Amino acid sequence: MRNASAFLKIVLVIIAASLLSAPWPVDAAPQQGQPVPHFKVTSTSGQTISQDNYRGYVLVLEFFATWCPPCRRSIPHLVELNRQYGKQGLQILGLSIDEDGEWLVKRLADQLQVNYPLALAGEAAIAEFNGRSVPVMYLIDKKGNIAEIYRGYTDEIGRSVEQSIKRLLAEK
Repeated sequence: MRNASAFLKIVLVIIAASLLSAPWPVDAAPQQGQPVPHFKVTSTSGQTISQDNYRGYVLVLEFFATWCPPCRRSIPHLVELNRQYGKQGLQILGLSIDEDGEWLVKRLADQLQVNYPLALAGEAAIAEFNGRSVPVMYLIDKKGNIAEIYRGYTDEIGRSVEQSIKRLLAEK
C-alpha cells in the first residue's frame, strides 16, 4: 500500500509540474473570425492609437522586435505594401515587444525608413494578443474582425499577406 501511495504522489507531482511548465495554449490568442481585441498604445511620435482608429480600414497589425531577424525582413515588405495600398484603405501598425525602450524602435524605424506608425506593445496588448512570439501579423478586415493570422515571415508568407490584403480591400 505504501509503495502504491508513494507512486501515486510521484505521478501527481510529475503531472502538476508538466502542466505548470507547459506553454500558454495557442487558443488563448485571438483567432481568425473573432473581433480584434481592444488595444490602446502610444506611437513613437506620441499619438494615442486604438483599434477604433482603424474602423473601415484593412489593418495589418504586426507584433515585432528589433532583435528579430524575420521581423527585420518583414518590415521592408510592410513598408512597400503601405506604399502600394495605403491610398486604397490599407493601414499598418507595428507593435514592438522590445523591453529596452522606445529609442531602439525609433532607430529601427529610421534604418528601415518605416512609413507607418510604430509603438511599444506594452504588457496589456501583449497579454490580449498572446504576443510573445514574433513576428506575428494579424490582418483585420474593415469590420474589425481578424481575417488572417501569420506567424513568422518568409517570402511565401509575404506573398500570401499581399493576396489577403487585396481580397480584403476589395470587400465592401
